Amino acid sequence: MAPSAPAPTFREALRFWMKLGCISFGGPAGQIAVMHRELVERKRWIDEPRFLHALNFCMLLPGPEATQLATYCGWLLHGIRGGLVAGILFVLPGALTLWVLSWIYVTYGAVPVVVAVFHGLKATVLAIVVAAVIRVGRKALKSPVAWLLAALAFGGLFFLRLPFPLIVFGALAVGFVGGKLAPQAFGVNLKADPVLPGPAVSAGQTLRLAVIGGALWFAPVLLASAMAGGSLYAQLGGFFSKAAVVTFGGAYAVLPYVGQQAVEHYHWITPGQMLDGLAFAETTPGPLIMVLQFVGFLAGWRQPGALAPLGAATLGAAMTTWVTFVPTYLFILIGAPYVERIRGDVRLNAALAAVTAAVVGVILNLAVWFALQVVFPAHAAVDWFALAVGVAALVALERFKAGIVPVVLAGGALGLIWSFVR
Repeated sequence: MAPSAPAPTFREALRFWMKLGCISFGGPAGQIAVMHRELVERKRWIDEPRFLHALNFCMLLPGPEATQLATYCGWLLHGIRGGLVAGILFVLPGALTLWVLSWIYVTYGAVPVVVAVFHGLKATVLAIVVAAVIRVGRKALKSPVAWLLAALAFGGLFFLRLPFPLIVFGALAVGFVGGKLAPQAFGVNLKADPVLPGPAVSAGQTLRLAVIGGALWFAPVLLASAMAGGSLYAQLGGFFSKAAVVTFGGAYAVLPYVGQQAVEHYHWITPGQMLDGLAFAETTPGPLIMVLQFVGFLAGWRQPGALAPLGAATLGAAMTTWVTFVPTYLFILIGAPYVERIRGDVRLNAALAAVTAAVVGVILNLAVWFALQVVFPAHAAVDWFALAVGVAALVALERFKAGIVPVVLAGGALGLIWSFVR
């Protein structure tokens, strides 16, 4: 393992988080791969065991795991302010971009130029996800047991359609028991890792953070409930607050639940609009869970009440985004200090190593699912353009170590050129 580089200054880290928020394409798999590539391999600000330890913890939490991982890494580098900056900047560029696309969508419908660019972007996103499977797999699958767990996780998700939480907590249980019987089989180092330097967090500090975070989380919801005509925003705040704490597995796990409620129960959007929102979220930077902002935007646009449609839509999008991500930051800032304290526990490390192996299977499932959508659109004939661009992007990333930004920009440009050629 390469030695760690000197810790970055807050200004250096701030520049990196701003860049990451703008290039974090590819859904959770691609985003985790980008963070690993930049933080562990290139900059060496965080070492491999600590990064995987953070990833394992984030996979056990409800909500968007890539956002949580960015928040955790920011906290590792600069404490609470580092975690907040990393988490907010990871979301902000995508939120602003999606707001613009949502406005274009409701105002002008499907713009041919945008559709053409997205055609190429989707192919490069597929390559980023496949590259993530390769990179994470190289690091995590170091034993036959790890390979077996990854295969079982993929089979359980892809063929048996098992729930994501069952996969993750099943792997956690296997690793916890196996860590007691044969920790070496899970690739666990029996020598304890050093804990994070710095003062321990007291129960009082944890309670104070929980109270402040909880107040910030629910204040807009309570305010909307008290306002005349604020029932829609109270509904959005209440529903998506609940979704934030009960949905494990990121965007793909939450979409069936949210789609059913938003379409059939609340009538905020139509099924076709839900799919369009997912396409926007998949091809903009930031977490895929940003599709929920699209739902909030359309809910406000369709039910503006006394407000102008754009103002109501913006308020709906802001409420949805707020209650989706505030708990995400809160879970990490409260839990990370305690998770770091127990890094030397052999049984826990075996359990988290098992989760990491299962995550490889989860990412592979996402890669296959995404490949089917991109290469076989609407289950029709092969989209040879998307396949060619995807393969070229994968070769550029893996063989020539190209950066994410030029690959994504090239994919969008090729999509635009292809639309004119056709």
